[in-house]
Amino acid sequence: MFNVDYKKLRLSFNEFHDVSDKDMPQYGEYCLLELKTGDYTAGGWHPSGDGSAAAGFFLRGTADSVDAKEVARWHSLDRYDLTESLEEEGVNWINLGPEEEGVRNVQFEGFKSLADRKKPKEEQFCLLIMKDGSLAAGRWNKWRRSAGGAFIYSSALASHSSDKVWAWTPLSTDEFFAMELEREKEKKREKELNKNPTADPELFKYGTDINVYYEKALEKLREEFHWATLPMLRKQTPVWQIAPLHGQYVFGQISKNYYDDSDVVEPWTEGATADEFIDFLCRYTRDAVEHANPEEKFKFGTDITVYLDKAFDHVKKDYRWLDKTMLGKTWQYDIQRVDGDLEFVRRFGDERKYSVYDVESAERFIECVEYDYQSAALQANPIVASYSPSFGPISLHGWNLERYDFYKLKSGDYKVSVTAGDRVTGGSRDFFITPYCFEAKTYEEFLDRYLEIVPDASFGLGKKELLPDKELQKFLGY
Repeated sequence: MFNVDYKKLRLSFNEFHDVSDKDMPQYGEYCLLELKTGDYTAGGWHPSGDGSAAAGFFLRGTADSVDAKEVARWHSLDRYDLTESLEEEGVNWINLGPEEEGVRNVQFEGFKSLADRKKPKEEQFCLLIMKDGSLAAGRWNKWRRSAGGAFIYSSALASHSSDKVWAWTPLSTDEFFAMELEREKEKKREKELNKNPTADPELFKYGTDINVYYEKALEKLREEFHWATLPMLRKQTPVWQIAPLHGQYVFGQISKNYYDDSDVVEPWTEGATADEFIDFLCRYTRDAVEHANPEEKFKFGTDITVYLDKAFDHVKKDYRWLDKTMLGKTWQYDIQRVDGDLEFVRRFGDERKYSVYDVESAERFIECVEYDYQSAALQANPIVASYSPSFGPISLHGWNLERYDFYKLKSGDYKVSVTAGDRVTGGSRDFFITPYCFEAKTYEEFLDRYLEIVPDASFGLGKKELLPDKELQKFLGY
């Protein structure tokens, strides 16, 4: 590594170009910028028009740029390699360009190293000396839920990895960094206010234990739903808590700030008394309680095999090749007591832990199991032939139809796979063509039944496109 002590190092920038002279850098060239306010930042040059005028902007990051009208002078960062100077012991001053009388000169010092665990503040734009001896700049962005970070310097989060930066020093405060500083100040003020929060006696006349309020709501709900329990109330998420906000206790829902994992409290605002909040809790949790009647949910008892056998027998009627050995790698189900209440639970394959599978009735649970068994059956039935009907551009609710493929399976059955997407995302879905469809005597009658499973309004191809397709007719055995 370099022999220079970065703590004593000064960089002297001497080759500034005046924007007023319409003397601009090359497209994309990254530059140190002196703004008309006297502040310093950096960015990559993006001219507008044919590039003959000093019009355009210096790009610093996604939605982060500086208009050329705000810039007084620029100095290239791309054209220098400091390796030779940094390898020379005792160097503490490096000139970038000849230092002459009348030449604009700006010096930067106070360099720090990430290797010494010295990190910029979030959103701080910094001048960088890279480990390969080059100069760069970027806005510090701490990785969420991690000790690391990177310096963003262009769009689409293009960044300089922290492990490639030798030393850094901050440039001037800009609007993004100023907003971040204000946010940090607000967090500190909020933390100070919340050290000793007060409680409105009308709002918290039953104390500041949220369980008391849930229990009182439970008492009311049991007048209508005798099976109600506290776990049922807490299924309606997010749950309500009592938390300090601006120095006062509030009923609120707490979420995590995406950027820094700090708590965000959304206060309850629909009333001003404890009893009004309890009535609100009854309304808020009513639906979860109403649809958690154990007599409906476990109407076939508490032996999970009863439910699984019903699902298996129903799926087996159409998916004739299905056997229970095919289900080992799919979801595994059980009925267990969770927080005092019986619940359907499931885990995938060989996973250790079960998670609650929240359904409101035995019938709904069986339907969900059937879907999983159908998927397992299709995965276990190899494809032996395929046919793809031709089609022109088809737009489906903002998505474009990309693929529409018929497959013949080893068992002699058929399925169809439909793929649609847009410029950003997409997805595929398989449909089993049930034996009922093939009980039709004619191809046209077959399509009538088939299009009930894969309707043209939802998936793009209908009778108009499929009926004339003789190759498809033959592929399907008609």
